[in-house]
Amino acid sequence: MQGAEVLVRILEREGITDAFGIPGAGINPVYKYLKDSPSIKHYTMRHEEAAVHAADAYFRASGKLAMAICTSGPGATNFITGLYTAWIDSIPLIAVTGQNITSLLGKDAFQCVDIASIARPVTKATWCVTDAKELPEVVRKAFHTARSGRPGPVLIDLPLDVQQADIPFDPSTYTSLPVEKPSPDPVKIKEALDLLDAAKSPCMIMGGGVILAEATAECVEFAEYMQLPVIMTYMAKGGIPAKHPLCAGHAGIQVGIPLGNRILLDSDVVLAIGCRFTDRHTGKIDVYKGNRKFIHIDIEPTQIGRIFPPALGIVADAKLALQALLAEAKKRGPRRQPSERVRNLPTLREQLKRKTDYDQIPIKPQRVYREINEFYDDETLFTTGCGLNQIWSGQFQEINKPRHYLPTGGAGTLGFDIPAAIGASIATGKKRAVAVMGDFGFTFLVEELAVAAKYKVPITVLVLNNANLSLIRQNQKYAYGFEYAIEMKENKDLIDYIKVAEGFGCKAKRVTKPEEIKPALAWANQHAGPSVIEVLVEECTDCSMGMSIDSIKEFQ
Repeated sequence: MQGAEVLVRILEREGITDAFGIPGAGINPVYKYLKDSPSIKHYTMRHEEAAVHAADAYFRASGKLAMAICTSGPGATNFITGLYTAWIDSIPLIAVTGQNITSLLGKDAFQCVDIASIARPVTKATWCVTDAKELPEVVRKAFHTARSGRPGPVLIDLPLDVQQADIPFDPSTYTSLPVEKPSPDPVKIKEALDLLDAAKSPCMIMGGGVILAEATAECVEFAEYMQLPVIMTYMAKGGIPAKHPLCAGHAGIQVGIPLGNRILLDSDVVLAIGCRFTDRHTGKIDVYKGNRKFIHIDIEPTQIGRIFPPALGIVADAKLALQALLAEAKKRGPRRQPSERVRNLPTLREQLKRKTDYDQIPIKPQRVYREINEFYDDETLFTTGCGLNQIWSGQFQEINKPRHYLPTGGAGTLGFDIPAAIGASIATGKKRAVAVMGDFGFTFLVEELAVAAKYKVPITVLVLNNANLSLIRQNQKYAYGFEYAIEMKENKDLIDYIKVAEGFGCKAKRVTKPEEIKPALAWANQHAGPSVIEVLVEECTDCSMGMSIDSIKEFQ
């Protein structure tokens, strides 16, 4: 069996049903066998980076692996931003790249680049397979590596002669490597309960690792049993319903909300599960940590104490840890009674809510998110990339289910939104996916609209057009005292985004008044394929943020 066919048969055995890629001379032997695969459907993208974003969001939405595949040279190097985006957010996927023949490696041959080395810093592992007989075991290890521990993307680079080499392989004998999940130390579970029971104002932080572990139900159940306010990191948005009595929203210096920051600052013990204490969540560490005692639970040992030493660190799978915590809590007594602080949380949520009911023209960006919350149901998927539009999305959007809000968290990748919406929709049987983005970000990977049109993927691209690099403008203005090279007047006066969208086979509509937003969203939902809605918004609206969670500068 040729190496290329061996790869395809293993992909089938490992459960891959969807692949996103672009064929090319360096990978065509694999495409020969993909063509006749009874279980793998291939979607031809229009940029290699978009293939990775689609595979990435496919997993974010479904918890199921997808493949990104492309040819060698610049095709392979175009994977890098997508791989980084997935890696920093702990999203597993299988990336496969074509390569020149092994005898030409390192000899500056045409489109022959050491992609395995280039990609190594932004993946969990990479392999350049130079011996065809090793291919089955490499692929087996790749799947295991992607799934185990802190998950992440892996890359397999396949020289043409390896793809075409004949090797003995029987697909019926292939088995996946089992993924072991670390259980928590029972002694440390008891210590965690000791700290929580002794606390006067404890809270919980639900991180993205809780969603990756499919443990949101266990997390909410434990919070309810212990009557703990739940703060979500940005990657955990939707892990607890927005209006749940214990939901405190986000804490942080950007997507954080006043309630989340207040609850965290008022806490004396913090149980943090599946989070990494990244800078835009914590802000200034001395303020964030204060005199609070942190219990940090994470599946990745190197994360414990990486940012600051916790009072207690537990290496464990989030689901297993939460199950153990709940069992120990039940041994110690009945469901806890809510403190006055906890009872007042829903009232405080309403009191501290930022204003969104603006009526003026040009439209205030905040109003757009109010309309989004009122119009879409809980089954709608959302993607977002980077910019003030993304930060407002994190602050204002109310999400009630896990795996329905899919942002690029650690990378802040412009261009993620549209291909991610495509991948997420395909992963979920073509649910409606809404890409919330800005006018500048729209021009990154906009060509993927043609992919959505070709395959009739029901995505709505919502473009908040303020004709500005608004996040950069705000940083320049308040951090450095100047504004330069950030005006994009041409995005309203010269470039016609409606015609651009229609040129890629989409329906498109422009909105200029607040009362037009909801009808436009309804109009887009009527179409089986992609639609673009351009909302002309106020040009220089500032977004509430700051350097530490106790000193957020509020803007309207």
